[in-house]
Amino acid sequence: MKYSEAIQYLYSQFPCFQQVGKSAFVPSLQNTKDLLFFLGNPESKIPCVHVAGTNGKGSTSHFIASILQESGYKVGLFTSPHLVDFTERIRVNGDAISKKYVCAFVEKYRSKLEGMQASLFEVTTALAFDYFQYKKVDYAVIEVGLGGRLDSTNVINPLVSVITNIGFDHMQILGNTLDKIALEKAGIIKPKVPVVIGEYNENTAAVFERVAGENDSQIIFASNDYNINIENTSEFWNGEFEVKAGDSVKIRAKAGLVGEYQKKNVVTVYAAVEVLKECGCKITKDAISKGYKNVVENTHLLGRWQKVNENPLTICDTGHNYDGISYTMPQLVGLGKKDIRIVWGMVGDKDIDSIIDLLPETATYYICKPNIERAMPISRLEKYFLKKKYFICETVHDAYCAAKQNVTNETVIYVGGSSYVVAEFLSKKI
Repeated sequence: MKYSEAIQYLYSQFPCFQQVGKSAFVPSLQNTKDLLFFLGNPESKIPCVHVAGTNGKGSTSHFIASILQESGYKVGLFTSPHLVDFTERIRVNGDAISKKYVCAFVEKYRSKLEGMQASLFEVTTALAFDYFQYKKVDYAVIEVGLGGRLDSTNVINPLVSVITNIGFDHMQILGNTLDKIALEKAGIIKPKVPVVIGEYNENTAAVFERVAGENDSQIIFASNDYNINIENTSEFWNGEFEVKAGDSVKIRAKAGLVGEYQKKNVVTVYAAVEVLKECGCKITKDAISKGYKNVVENTHLLGRWQKVNENPLTICDTGHNYDGISYTMPQLVGLGKKDIRIVWGMVGDKDIDSIIDLLPETATYYICKPNIERAMPISRLEKYFLKKKYFICETVHDAYCAAKQNVTNETVIYVGGSSYVVAEFLSKKI
């Protein structure tokens, strides 16, 4: 079986949330447990960090993996979705799983997988743990796919659980109030396992405190215990920061990810690393500093306020909900460019009504439809841009090509609105 055949098989045989949305979400852990039991329960043999949250869980996972790598450990990293190639989801010390291993896994367990009627994410989760055991990783950082309580990754007993924040996203599955969403994400809290909550929110803190109490789990609100001091006082953050506990400086570092929202993530990461040290993980201040700084080089993270061109200045970002876009749009306007051009597409289940007012009035929009079944039709998307300057483009590539026409030194191009828009863009660029 060739790699292209294996990927085609996986996507055609098993329901994929990326393509079909809610119908691919399996509200049970049983398939994953059965698959992993069949594989010899590799997840039980690997010390893990489990990361959930509405926004920032991907960046947080990559930061933690990078710090562990700088500490000399062999580190598995499982994230989703991928942007350019399926193998990005499963990495060991930054290197993607080999295509040969994916093919061998599919061929070896094909009949078992078909008999279980599993989803693509369940199969991918099993593949990740199987591969991490094969590579004999020291630690694995596991990002939740969706929610927490019923997510396929919620079969592990980690060293620490991390919940970055709570916001409105995937409400058709997780619930339409912050309390309900928080309860779903709190489902990753395990008995006597410490949990780090990145951002304290009085609307959801009681949920986390109650669930942590029921599980006899230490709870750390990172934003209460630590604060970030920005050393660079210029208008735009260049990544330099201090993490402080009261007046005590805990670490001085420079982050390799500089989106405004990363200021909160670096504090969450520091709190999680402190817990890992208490668990016996040997991590020095130097390793923490290098881990923050070298996160992109170490883990090959894509799509987080990623600068892909200097001329014209071109940035892509996977922020796709209200909280994420509320950070990226002011940062985009803050660049000070007079000519802002935005390549924009979304998936149909996102709350565009709350997002549309966050988009700058002075920008020119190139609206498009990513090539997935869940994509929001252009006819629906266009209705929200009637009072803005916009052009309709058939594909993400067409939109980007149109945005590049007649650029000047005052032009900035932003590609976003959906992870899938960024994925298509990067697949053409890389």
